[in-house]
Amino acid sequence: MTSRSFDGEYIARFIQRFGYGAARGSSTRGATGAIVEMVRLMRAGCPTAFTIDGPKGPRYIAKMGAVLLAKKTGNPILPFAITARKFWEAKKSWDGFQTPKPFTRARVYIAPPIYVPPDADEEQLKAKRDELQSALDEINHREEEWGTTEKNWL
Repeated sequence: MTSRSFDGEYIARFIQRFGYGAARGSSTRGATGAIVEMVRLMRAGCPTAFTIDGPKGPRYIAKMGAVLLAKKTGNPILPFAITARKFWEAKKSWDGFQTPKPFTRARVYIAPPIYVPPDADEEQLKAKRDELQSALDEINHREEEWGTTEKNWL
């Protein structure tokens, strides 16, 4: 999922060059249509992914999108994070966007899957979002422990 903004269009075109599709929308614009499109894609056997903190943040705070998608499809949420040893970081970006440097080492951290029942009510959905947040906090903490040896600002 990528936003309907100019940046989102750039991202969509970039990932389409690698054979991936893009559902266009965000928590502030077109969320329902994007979730419906992602449900359709998942039912067709396509893997899906999106960042959990939305287009305006706050950084590292999970929104409800992944939980709703898991409820609608029956597929679990698989929280993960990727961190590069050496990277450039967009200093003025709200999310600290990072681009790995060529030939750097990277680690992938994967938390256990989170299943959302198809009949989950509002309270259960909030509990699953909290579970997702906790899992992401844990893997982000593990990322920080690994640390970085070099960081350059853009």
